Amino acid sequence: MRELFPAKQVMGYFFSLLLTVIALAVYFVDMSYQVAMTILLVTAFVQAGVQLVVFMHAGESKDKWSIYTTVYYGVFIALVTIFGSLLTLIWGY
Repeated sequence: MRELFPAKQVMGYFFSLLLTVIALAVYFVDMSYQVAMTILLVTAFVQAGVQLVVFMHAGESKDKWSIYTTVYYGVFIALVTIFGSLLTLIWGY
């Protein structure tokens, strides 16, 4: 019976709930803008990783490195697009 219980998914669910509670606490606790944004960014990226690995089963296939490489490439393209837009539109370079 123990092998039928989805322990990994349950722990991932509780960890996601914990990360959500931490992000929600940022709203209610009075802290500086920089600290709040840092906490929110860290919890968002960690929760995205938990969702990818635990619930979308990214590491359970034979070609897991191609999946991880695609995710890293997507994050790289997103960061280049965001910072490139900030660089040209806001910072004036």
